[in-house]
Amino acid sequence: MPRARAAPSPPAAAAPKRAVPGTTLDSTWDRRLARGLVTPDAVVDLHGHNLATAYELLDHRLAQAIAGGARLMLLVTGKPPSDDRRPVARGAIRAAVGDWLHASRHAADIAAVRAAHPRHGGAGALYIVLRRKK
Repeated sequence: MPRARAAPSPPAAAAPKRAVPGTTLDSTWDRRLARGLVTPDAVVDLHGHNLATAYELLDHRLAQAIAGGARLMLLVTGKPPSDDRRPVARGAIRAAVGDWLHASRHAADIAAVRAAHPRHGGAGALYIVLRRKK
């Protein structure tokens, strides 16, 4: 006895989508980033900041970079902890950056976020690729 197929459900009302940082780049960008063949247009160093001041600085510098037509920003967060022997947890800024960028007012202007090449900080830094202005 053949099974009856369920009728497809009607499409749900589409919720307005908020632009989020992209996850793909063309192969040329990915190859250049992976080989460290890029020169960042802007650099933001978050060493010495707490979570609140780091977020404010990142937001401000992203706004400046976007307004100035930058395509690539280097974000220096510091390397993640290598051991758990420290009495105070480290790496809170590095852990929060992904969520910050995703929820940022600048999310629509971010094409991708990639790990930095060792010459630009390696595990302690990220490249933020900004979308080209139309």
